[in-house]
Amino acid sequence: MWRRVGFFRQFKLNLIRLIRLRAEPDAIARGMALGLFIGMTPTFGIQMLLALLFAFLLRQNKIAALIGVWNTNPLTAPFIYGVEYEVGRILMGLPHPATTIKFNYETLRELGWLVASPLCLGSVVLGIPVALIGYALTLRFIPVLRQWKIRRWPRPPQNEKPSE
Repeated sequence: MWRRVGFFRQFKLNLIRLIRLRAEPDAIARGMALGLFIGMTPTFGIQMLLALLFAFLLRQNKIAALIGVWNTNPLTAPFIYGVEYEVGRILMGLPHPATTIKFNYETLRELGWLVASPLCLGSVVLGIPVALIGYALTLRFIPVLRQWKIRRWPRPPQNEKPSE
C-alpha cells in the first residue's frame, strides 16, 4: 500500500516539517523563495547543495530552502526547463538550433552555447516571479496552516505474534 500513497505521504511530511519550523513566517517565506529560485535554475543534481550553501551564506531558513528546491523534480524538470529554454530563446531572438549529423568538439560547443544561454536567461526570467509568488503564498499560508490539526498517517495494524 505504501507505493500508492508514497508521494502523498512525503508531501504531507514535508508540509508538516515546514509548518513546525520554529521561525517567523517571514523567515520561512524568504527561505522558500530562495529555494524556489534555485530550483528554477538549470542546476539539476546540485540544487539542494546550492540551496543549502546560499541559505547559509544569506542567513535564510535552510529547511524551507531545501523544501522549495523540490519544485523541480524528475517529473516536472523537463517541462520547466523546456519552457525556460523557449522563453530565453524568444527573448534573445534566436532560432531553434539546427542539428547536424557531424559530432565533434566544435559542433557540441556551439550547440551547447545555443542551448545553455537561452536556458539560463529563461531560468532567471521565470525564477524571479516564481520566487516572489512563493514568498507571498508561504507568508500568507504559514499562519493559516499552523492552526490546522494534522492527523497522523494511518498505520497498518500490528500483527500480533501467533501463539504456539
